[in-house]
Amino acid sequence: MNISLKQLKVFVGITQHTTLSAASERLYLSKAALSMSLSELEKQLGHPLFDRVNHRLILNQEGQKLLPLADELLHRANDINTLFSSHATASGTLKIGASDTIGNHVLPSILSGFRQQQQHYSQQVFISNSELICQKLRDFELDIALIEGHAQQSDLVSTVFSQDSMCIIAPPSHPLAKKPQLSFNDLANSQWVLRETGSGSRSFFLQNLATHIDNWSQSFELNTTEALINSVAEGLGLGCLSSLAAQYALNDGRVTQLNLNHSMQRQFWLVMHKDKYKNPLLTQFIDFCHKQT
Repeated sequence: MNISLKQLKVFVGITQHTTLSAASERLYLSKAALSMSLSELEKQLGHPLFDRVNHRLILNQEGQKLLPLADELLHRANDINTLFSSHATASGTLKIGASDTIGNHVLPSILSGFRQQQQHYSQQVFISNSELICQKLRDFELDIALIEGHAQQSDLVSTVFSQDSMCIIAPPSHPLAKKPQLSFNDLANSQWVLRETGSGSRSFFLQNLATHIDNWSQSFELNTTEALINSVAEGLGLGCLSSLAAQYALNDGRVTQLNLNHSMQRQFWLVMHKDKYKNPLLTQFIDFCHKQT
């Protein structure tokens, strides 16, 4: 068996795209060259790595077994290429996923500090809800993620790196805005504007607040924080979100905070695939994130 790094690079590249055309554009290789490289790899392994469905390549069980090993080998090969470089303390591109609140309000400061300390300027950031971020980690499309909830998947490993405070917001004219402190009884029969399934703020509400509120209902489901804030400001329901995300709307008076007699703390998590190889760059970034707390 004589598997080459080029074959593994092609294999990993194809897993990150649904068609050979998309993979060939990203890897700067022709479709014929990609197809030949993949065929040679599958022939050497004695197993197909993808299911062919309507001109699409779907990673099968054999491919899923190879993916973490191929990812690690390619990163280790990159480490060898840069091992004796005297002009860089960190090398390679760091692919970071972040849930909305962290991506908008926490990660920019972390990246700025990391760049200044390590003199490393090649990072890619993908911001979305926690569920999609975790899926991209499982597909090895991201190296690491900073999200607002503990990852439940068994092949992902989570560690706490910081914490956050959640808040409940309402329009300033809401009857409950006049009360200095609320109990869950005050929130009975209330309507709520929630983020989409998979978001950290929605999960916090459902797990920590909703079970204590009688007869609550969902008024709207939205996929951006700004839309949620504006909907609350227009009286379409109460909202639950990070204090970091709400601070500007609270400061300009568009919404007001309701003080609930209940803990509103949550944790921020660093998440990785359990089989992800921690190259020097990734290790440096993890250490830096933990030191920020």
